Amino acid sequence: MSDSEPTFLHDAIMEVLPELPAVTKNILEEHMQSIGVETHDDLRFIEEADLMTVLRPVQARKLLSVWKQKYQTPENSSISSEASPDQSLSLISVSPQSSSSNSSSNLQLDTHWEDNFEIPWTKFPEELMQPLERGKRPGPKLRRQMVRIVVTEMMEKCPHVGKKHSTDVAKKMVSKYPKSLQDIIEGDIVGTGYHSLVKQLQNRIENVRRTSTPKIRKRKHESNSDDTDEIPLEERAAMQDTYGCIKWNVQFLPREETQESQQQKMEKLKEMFQQSDANPEEVKGLMKSTFYTQRQHVNQGKSIKCLREDWPFLFDEIGMSVHFKELTGINLKETFIRNLDLKGKRLLNYLTTVCVKKNKKFLQTYARLQRMRGQQSGCSEDVKEMVLLLLSYFDEKEESIFFYVDETSLAEDVQLEQVSLTPAIIVCGQSCYSSTRYMLSLDQTLINTNIPSFISALCLMFGSYYCFNIHYPSELASTLEFLQRCFFTINPEKGTKVENKNSKRRLNLNPRVLTLIHEITDHEWCDT
Repeated sequence: MSDSEPTFLHDAIMEVLPELPAVTKNILEEHMQSIGVETHDDLRFIEEADLMTVLRPVQARKLLSVWKQKYQTPENSSISSEASPDQSLSLISVSPQSSSSNSSSNLQLDTHWEDNFEIPWTKFPEELMQPLERGKRPGPKLRRQMVRIVVTEMMEKCPHVGKKHSTDVAKKMVSKYPKSLQDIIEGDIVGTGYHSLVKQLQNRIENVRRTSTPKIRKRKHESNSDDTDEIPLEERAAMQDTYGCIKWNVQFLPREETQESQQQKMEKLKEMFQQSDANPEEVKGLMKSTFYTQRQHVNQGKSIKCLREDWPFLFDEIGMSVHFKELTGINLKETFIRNLDLKGKRLLNYLTTVCVKKNKKFLQTYARLQRMRGQQSGCSEDVKEMVLLLLSYFDEKEESIFFYVDETSLAEDVQLEQVSLTPAIIVCGQSCYSSTRYMLSLDQTLINTNIPSFISALCLMFGSYYCFNIHYPSELASTLEFLQRCFFTINPEKGTKVENKNSKRRLNLNPRVLTLIHEITDHEWCDT
């Protein structure tokens, strides 16, 4: 809970600049902490230059004016007047020895150069500054030109720029012009809002290095770079389990609960699952109050079969939504539908008007889906097309997520040995478009045999990865991460949910996902 409480810096900033965008406020807080602001008293030592990397001049002056008046004490204000001329001179006089040592240290590489790095705004051409100042997004060509100018300036300061440096610079740039540079789709900020700019900066840096660095030395640089984390496989597995969760390992029972009361509620939920008229609100209340025991059973590694016997509602839409909300802080289906309304049409328009012209295989997939869809229209049909096209865009296999059976098939008719071990949607029909009924399989076990809508099946499939500690399979990594970030709004800055047995290197954000987010953000379209 303490993580969400406002800091003294948050209060000090918002008191003066209440209209400051949240992303700018967060970056300003981080920047002030990085330069050593730890207490209210430290605010009186802030200078305008310290704020100019994040704020506009008038905003910076407003803050300084209020802070210096508010935190200036009589003792502080009299210090400079009480100091004698001799004392003042002694403060600035330097012995020859110390002077020479200072000059030699200045010649060394400044490892914290990014703290004082000034974005070369004055070097940007007028055709780039115009959209930035007007809150418009610069076109891809201008954006690439902007990145080249910034990277040139960065590498003059430090030839071996790491990801941390690129991140700091990207934060400053986005905070200055959020409307023009932020990762945003239909008004919704994707992740931190600056990941795509970090990626562009890093790519440019690597391109510059590639032409100037011998292969043997380059390999050494890459192994020592800031964005490469060597971690043991067992720690990495735990990281994938807890990825995106806020209450993965609940350590204590609720105060009003006992082990006996939890057992009684678990038995009551089993009874209610057999009833056709069970009260949904009562089920939600019982699922929420027994979340502690549910997590204990999942994290102890109980089999899916045992979990389904003990917690049948956990595999149902109503129960999983409660568990997922407690686990991640996010409403599973509501969040998906909200983001679908915000971004779905834009994504589908990009895939069907731009991507079809770039890739022949994608065009063939789109044509096949159009034949299968026929004249069917509506939100549900659009979602089916969107997911199937995403799989094609990322070149990931449809059969990894969908398993098709006859529309009249019963649960016992499904040949589960042919189904993926990871969560899979069983489609009762020849295609997603013709199906009106779905099932869900996990560990080659049917966990829900009557799901009436595609959207419900998709949400249950996705939620299963988090509720049951399942890693994204590598063959679905990009599609699942894109859905996670854009439609379920799970955007951790660190870690990964993807299983990768062949590498110890951790990529915090899939570059293919980031590319698509960036392209959709820049895609111009009209909602007709």
